[in-house]
Amino acid sequence: MANRITDLFGIKYPIIQGGMIWVSGWKLASAVSNAGGLGLIGGGSMRPEIFREHLQKCKTATANPFGVNIPLLYPYSQEQIQIAIDEGVKIVFTSAGSPSKYTSFLKAKGIKVVHVVGNLKFALKAQEAGADAVVAEGFEAGGHNGKEETTTLVLIQHISGKLEIPLIAAGGIGSGRALLAALSLGADGVQIGSLFAASKESSAHIKFKEKILEAKEGDTMLRMKRLLPVRLLKSPFADSIESMENSGEEIEKIADFLGKGRAMKGMFEGDTINGELEIGQVSSMISEIKTANQIVKELIEEYSKAKMRLKEMKF
Repeated sequence: MANRITDLFGIKYPIIQGGMIWVSGWKLASAVSNAGGLGLIGGGSMRPEIFREHLQKCKTATANPFGVNIPLLYPYSQEQIQIAIDEGVKIVFTSAGSPSKYTSFLKAKGIKVVHVVGNLKFALKAQEAGADAVVAEGFEAGGHNGKEETTTLVLIQHISGKLEIPLIAAGGIGSGRALLAALSLGADGVQIGSLFAASKESSAHIKFKEKILEAKEGDTMLRMKRLLPVRLLKSPFADSIESMENSGEEIEKIADFLGKGRAMKGMFEGDTINGELEIGQVSSMISEIKTANQIVKELIEEYSKAKMRLKEMKF
């Protein structure tokens, strides 16, 4: 499956594991990289010293390429950028901020830079800033999301062909068939979050993983649209947020209710009542906790079968 993404990162398959907060530690990243994809350590939920520890453990656990995801809105992003450089990380994904902030600085250090975007405007800005690739994420994805609520199907079609750099599709990629669809629409690879969030190597709490397995169609919703849109599983906490939004509660009161540490509480500590349970729409398709290696293997097998089926169709 050699293409621009596999060549860019030096990986076997054009499959990137999302660098999600609280679930994407060194165990998951190294397992995905060992399976032939690109594992990412999610720096957004890590203090600098923990971030460094995960990088060092990941280097020991895999000889294959891996990277990090650093959301630029978090307070430790600058320190994490320097730690990534110090530890010899060769691939950095940035998100939730301006692509021009660190791209040229990182590239001068010989680091490949990918920026996560939610529309064509910012994809072009990332390219202009010198990014090596962009991740275009549709609103099916879990966690922080675009206010435009553009689906991945539309977003990839909209961006494809308008960039010179590789395009990675994200949001709603939960099968090998979706991988084939994304490549058919013009993407060079896919970034997958939810499947790996529910994997054995994920650092998510088992109670969160169980909630993912229980999810049915329509069990995730986009919440906190007036603050920063986030896709969550339905829960007492999510219901409270919805009630406040529907009643026209002041943004300040919603922010006070949200407070801090809700994602840690729900995803890492397993408080499924009071915590945020960030996960994508494909959660309704997940029925088993599998290893990262199983997930990658099944994605490729299903992709190959779907591709063969299309070849056999007569038009």
